[in-house]
Amino acid sequence: MRLMIVLSLLINVAVLVPVCAGLLTNASWTASAYGEATPARAILLSVYMAIGLCSVLLLFRRDPKTVAALLLVQVLYKATTPLTVGTVNNPVVVSNLIVAAFHAATLASLWTGGALGRSADDRPGGEARAPDQSPDPTADRIQR
Repeated sequence: MRLMIVLSLLINVAVLVPVCAGLLTNASWTASAYGEATPARAILLSVYMAIGLCSVLLLFRRDPKTVAALLLVQVLYKATTPLTVGTVNNPVVVSNLIVAAFHAATLASLWTGGALGRSADDRPGGEARAPDQSPDPTADRIQR
């Protein structure tokens, strides 16, 4: 499970460093893969840089729930690119689907390995908390 987290984050970095560099420098290959330089492409670059930065930071602090949130967003947007682009004959779409499949496997390993656990509001029946009750019992004692 930890290996899958590291590999998913490293894949993000390995893919996004050259892609972001290419988009920043307007490399010749970017026009065929991403279209001509436009404000929309610059917004995509911002999103890619954010994902890359988060991936680097998460390599140092591998919180499974935070990694899962990042990967889930990526799987959702990458899996829908064939629909939004209208083809699978684009190198970005193909790479998105490959990366999405790997990230989905990482998410499955986190889920089945129990790393995602229960949220603070997931309580067995009969243990519902009052609306004004804090989820932190220590905070309840301090308030009293």
